[in-house]
Amino acid sequence: MNADEFGQRVLEWFDAHGRKHLPWQQNPTLYRVWVSEIMLQQTQVVTVVPYYRRFVERFPSIRTLAEADLDEVLSLWAGLGYYARARNLHRAAGILRDRHGGEMPLDIALVQALPGVGRSTAGAILALSTGQRQPVLDGNIKRLLSRFAAVPGWPGQASVLARLWTLAECYTPTERVADYTQAMMDLGALVCAPRRPDCRLCPLAMGCVAHAQNREMDFPGAKPRRDLPVRATRMVMVRLATREILLERRPPVGVWGGLWSFPECPLEADVVDWCQERLGLRVAIQPLWKSLRHTFSHFHLDITPVPVIAEAECAKAVLEGERFVWYKSDDVQRLGMAVPVRLLLTALTDDLLNYEDRNE
Repeated sequence: MNADEFGQRVLEWFDAHGRKHLPWQQNPTLYRVWVSEIMLQQTQVVTVVPYYRRFVERFPSIRTLAEADLDEVLSLWAGLGYYARARNLHRAAGILRDRHGGEMPLDIALVQALPGVGRSTAGAILALSTGQRQPVLDGNIKRLLSRFAAVPGWPGQASVLARLWTLAECYTPTERVADYTQAMMDLGALVCAPRRPDCRLCPLAMGCVAHAQNREMDFPGAKPRRDLPVRATRMVMVRLATREILLERRPPVGVWGGLWSFPECPLEADVVDWCQERLGLRVAIQPLWKSLRHTFSHFHLDITPVPVIAEAECAKAVLEGERFVWYKSDDVQRLGMAVPVRLLLTALTDDLLNYEDRNE
């Protein structure tokens, strides 16, 4: 199947079956498409849609995003995961404001230079919003092309990726590029699915080498398996009798970078001594809670919550500001925090309210 026929079949399928009503397809500006493409990295459309709507309603332009407080950006991102994406969006918006007049450039090299934007994302931004002819190679398109051309090997390998980029460049048409790009993403997500590809509905089935050989599930090659390592931490949930709970901002890089969390005590340390030495707080340990496990893409994190009560008279030893904050439950929504932390906070707040109800 030559490139012209390939593109024609893809576009005919899109006209009949492609997705045309996603929120970022309505008024597809460079900014709106950029936000959607960052959110869609490693995240399914159905999950992204409500986050996207809230995000662009609050930050309708590059300038409003650039001028926003990072905490608010992270709080709107909470639950979507991969928080570096939110930090990169915020940082890139500042760059676009300061260096490009608050506008997204049309040069793919400049777009790709933005934090969090790789070659495929840059191509998708320009193709979907302006129709610029740029090949795109997201996860769905990698799978589709791997099967169509029976490209052996895992796409994370440099040689396999280079072959897929060559195919993507070859098949990208010169007209209706935005529709073609969306169609390829949709075909991969809806038809050429990872586990149950529905080849009966695929417009490319007659030219697909994997289908002809009845080997659809052999492509793309699997990522080499490795067991995820397990890390452990203790989160010290410090509260006062007046119900304020201590939160600490995490470092800007690393796990949950820039988000608010509970202070973490080394496993080998005595919690009471550690609170005195590091936080300047005299505390009494409460009954321990059950541990919980949170799984990242590259490791498991076992969290042991340690609730403690601090003496109110020494609470001022922990200075509020950039690093620490004492908050009550009505502050939670304005603070960016990871889902496990928010769940623990909610449980701790409920526990405090129930305790007060029992003692009234």
